[in-house]
Amino acid sequence: MSNFCIPRLVIGAPQGRSGKTTVTLGILAALTISKNLKIQPFKKGPDFIDPSWMTRVTGSQCRNLDSYLMSKEDVRKSFIKGAVNADIAVVEGAMGLFDGVDLEGSGSTAEIAKAISSPVILVVDTTRMTRSIAALVKGFQNFDENVLIAGVILNKIARPRHENMLRAAIDHYCGIPVLGAIPKGQQFIIPDRHLGLIPANEDDDLNLAVQNVGEAAGQYLDLDKLMEIAASAAPLAVDDNDKTTVSYEVRTDKSVKPIVGIIRDRAFSFYYPENIEAIKDAGAEVTVIDALRDKKLPAVDALFIGGGFPEVFADQLQANESLRSDIYSAIEAGLPVYAECGGLMYLCQRLIYRGLAYDMVGVLPCDVQMVDKPQGHGYMIAEVKEENPFFSVGAVIKGHEFHHSKVINLDYQAAKFAYRVERGWGIDGKNDGMIYKNVLATYNHIHALSVKDWADNLVARARDYHETP
Repeated sequence: MSNFCIPRLVIGAPQGRSGKTTVTLGILAALTISKNLKIQPFKKGPDFIDPSWMTRVTGSQCRNLDSYLMSKEDVRKSFIKGAVNADIAVVEGAMGLFDGVDLEGSGSTAEIAKAISSPVILVVDTTRMTRSIAALVKGFQNFDENVLIAGVILNKIARPRHENMLRAAIDHYCGIPVLGAIPKGQQFIIPDRHLGLIPANEDDDLNLAVQNVGEAAGQYLDLDKLMEIAASAAPLAVDDNDKTTVSYEVRTDKSVKPIVGIIRDRAFSFYYPENIEAIKDAGAEVTVIDALRDKKLPAVDALFIGGGFPEVFADQLQANESLRSDIYSAIEAGLPVYAECGGLMYLCQRLIYRGLAYDMVGVLPCDVQMVDKPQGHGYMIAEVKEENPFFSVGAVIKGHEFHHSKVINLDYQAAKFAYRVERGWGIDGKNDGMIYKNVLATYNHIHALSVKDWADNLVARARDYHETP
């Protein structure tokens, strides 16, 4: 057995919209700039947007930890793999600390904290609150004896007198330190969109907001005490024979090294790093394609098109007719394509956004329309019911969805669906995963540590395509 001493913190809150994200980004920015530390960020649960900011702030690729999609052991292994060379690891939670998918709190931030034996810092929105904060914090301290609430950050302080009352109540009744107090102010707000923060790669000017948050964190938070608490975390043990903490197990023949193209740009930016790593470890080379700028499809043996905001860049996607035509022709010739959410939208006939219709690749027998309300939101479970290029019939696929688009003008006679939706919405509340030749297009976002045969199957189809005369 080997022990890994990884200083670490989980940033939690009593409820969503308490300020976890801005506080976390502030801590990351302040530690990066003032302490010159190598920080490994993590995000609890399914999310692509917050991690893009955390990656940008720290310079280290943010990773996701999800105890609903992953086993406790996989959470721990993934954490160690990502953080083993960092000075400190910081995990941003989601929703309330103990909020999960059931009465037992499965999938909660608290479950992540327990899996990696990490102290928790509680961010509390103190609006219209004084002595009651002690009752709230004490309740969180006592709710689960296996979760260590190691400190509190007070958010949205009204004035010095308000701060003094809150600090005194926590000190007297809870016996844990207040690690900072952030006053109300527009400087602590980061622009957002319907799925959360605007992705960090869309607008460089938005980084000024993060810079402001980082400066505020350095001014209002006790960074030295935060580091002290992080360093107090117990070592994490791992079996020396378990190679998954170093690299993913390679399960396929590497005699042929196919090329998997990943469309990754400002329109399509929702990718878990573990998914790309799993494709490489399954024996493929990866090449990145920009659907906004690349005029031709390079020589590839498969495509992976992730989610994002194609509607925001619909005019540019439409204008790049030559690439769309190349993708259409390659699909007709049998190119394997796995597409998630935004990728599904790109493969439809047309994308309708704010009253305008834009031509897309055009291989799926439907259009897609953006609407104001979420059409699918949360974890998803789908059973494979039809033969398709990537999964066996009868397999159960766990993932998540969050989309403001809906499929319209669907030709049900022409459409084939791979999945029957057991939990979630998918395409129409019953079906998901449209099949066309070697294409599988779905609203379900998956994680390679949850669907462990996905990358092998994708690369196997790429190898078959590569070897086809």
